[in-house]
Amino acid sequence: MFIFIMINHYNHPHLTERTGGFFAGRNTIQDNRNGVKPMPESFDVKLVEEATYINPDPVYREDAWVRDYHEAYEEFLADPDGFWDRIARKLEWFSPWERVLEWNYPYAKWFVNAKLNITHNCLDRHLTTHRRNKVALIWRGEEGEERILTYMKLYREVMRFANGLKKLGVKKGDRVCIYMPVIPEQMIAMLACARIGAVHSVVFGGFGVSALNMRIRDADAKIVITADIAVRRGKSILLKNTVEEAVINAPSVEKIIVLRRDKTQPVELHPEIEVDWNDVVNGVPAECPAEVMDAEDPLFVLYTSGSTGAPKGIVHTCGGYMVGTYYTTRNVFDIKDYDVYWCTADPGWITGHSYIIYGPLLVGATIVMAEGTPDYPDPGAFWKIVQDLDVTIFYTAPTAIRMFMKVGEQWPAKYNLHSLRILGSVGEPLNPEAFVWYHKHIGRSHCPVVDTWWQTETGMHMVATMIGEPMRPGFAGKALPGVVADVVNKDGKSVPPGTGGFLVMRKPWPAMFRTVYKNEERYRKYWDTIPNCYAAGDLAVKGHDNYIMVIGRADDIIIVSGHNIGTAEVESALVSHQAVAEAAVIGKPDPMKGNSIKAFVILRVGHTPSEKLTSDLIYHVRMTLGPIAMPHEIEYVDKLPKTRSGKIMRRVLKAKELGIDPGDISTLEE
Repeated sequence: MFIFIMINHYNHPHLTERTGGFFAGRNTIQDNRNGVKPMPESFDVKLVEEATYINPDPVYREDAWVRDYHEAYEEFLADPDGFWDRIARKLEWFSPWERVLEWNYPYAKWFVNAKLNITHNCLDRHLTTHRRNKVALIWRGEEGEERILTYMKLYREVMRFANGLKKLGVKKGDRVCIYMPVIPEQMIAMLACARIGAVHSVVFGGFGVSALNMRIRDADAKIVITADIAVRRGKSILLKNTVEEAVINAPSVEKIIVLRRDKTQPVELHPEIEVDWNDVVNGVPAECPAEVMDAEDPLFVLYTSGSTGAPKGIVHTCGGYMVGTYYTTRNVFDIKDYDVYWCTADPGWITGHSYIIYGPLLVGATIVMAEGTPDYPDPGAFWKIVQDLDVTIFYTAPTAIRMFMKVGEQWPAKYNLHSLRILGSVGEPLNPEAFVWYHKHIGRSHCPVVDTWWQTETGMHMVATMIGEPMRPGFAGKALPGVVADVVNKDGKSVPPGTGGFLVMRKPWPAMFRTVYKNEERYRKYWDTIPNCYAAGDLAVKGHDNYIMVIGRADDIIIVSGHNIGTAEVESALVSHQAVAEAAVIGKPDPMKGNSIKAFVILRVGHTPSEKLTSDLIYHVRMTLGPIAMPHEIEYVDKLPKTRSGKIMRRVLKAKELGIDPGDISTLEE
């Protein structure tokens, strides 16, 4: 039961798009029983349509795979099935589809009854072309170690490990948990599973025992693949020890495959359950025929680390996911054969699945993988890799960009970054100030910045600014050709331009997830929240030009004096001040206002906390967003609690502030 109480909205004259200025005005109150987060009914957002654009060099449009966004989008709208049919035919299939799409809301089947194997398109397809001896992967370790695999070499390694898995009894449909550091064997293990039709479940190597155990048990994993250690900030992190504890009370696990990286002191194995990686691949055949997969057979399960509740096992299937990741990797990043592409994510997240492993291999790219952090051994670590490897496309997270801002532009200035031609951002909204800094100091005011919006559930990019199109700082961009995105109210009706609402998808797309593993009800909730739409759970606003700004999660809302205030808008206002590198805000109970706003602020190098600075920041927010959004309190901190993927865990800040249990913190960075 939902009870809606409408409160008068508030419009503030100082709110502009350029500052990320949007004000959530109309309040709603809903029944919050059974732990369900309240969803506001609507949001009034006033945007001044004096938009700021950055126009790329015309040569980018001339050379792009998609030269005319509007033409491509109209082509899609005119014949959606034909659009995806043409893209799918660029890949190789063992047998074709009977229909492109079978849609029975909310269930989709893409490329109905087609047969394929995604690794055939990632590997075999390239071996009969000039890419046979092209570099597929360049791996860099923290201390500068380097490994290079060509497409032929990667193919051979995958074939051997796939046959090794078969030797251990792994067959089509079995679930395999991969808990590894960012090393080539992580990629090899994922591809080997896909080769034989096993369903991989990759778990980020930073998760602890309980988080890993939950994922192993929920997936009923037959095999766990790990390494003895990961290397982080010069220290060895013991992964095998975590696995040994995590498989207790996990009866489905039959074997643990261990890659022993430390050759000086090889870790001892327990032969009754553990087997060495090298023993798995010794004596196996050099070739492993690709398992014939139906387009709707599962490819992988990936558990999201959601802010509340148990993680969800998102299921992606073979055919549609292959087509979606191929299409977006090729066209959003405009990848060419000469590019050296580096996505700094971990393959343990969806970004790594789609845009380190599958998408780039499908287009035949040269991929960089690096084990390490952006500020070790110093804040120039990433830029050294870009310089050494002549990286041309660089895809990272806003949290990293803001870290670069904090330490200052002198660090990238020490390195030759002229090889870069395209920059990307992923993971959370990229605030305008960070966008402009990234474009200026990393892209030398020349490289297009592709801010991408998508989710674990979508599998592929959904909203972005295509190469060659004008960029709008603070706005992810427009719905990609092939995607029907909209901003709507709770009834699923489009809101007027410049008005806040809920970001939704109105039509299915090939890389969409098919279900939540063992939880059909949770899957349906995505489609039942707003009529006839996939509800992304994000708040957004769309301008008259159809550019979409993602404000933040629908549950990242603070209600102050009857006004819904998005945490992202206050944080963006704070970060727009020259002294602030990063900020997080929470709501604290207030007897008069309902909630007051407390901000946690990380300062840029060269700035120190003071009463004067606190007053300046509060005034800055007042002038940017209006008095209702002013922080009541500011605390200066050295770091913020974040998930392993870099998202701020505001509930941890709030729990600490209120002296309550923060709940599951298995996703916490440190």
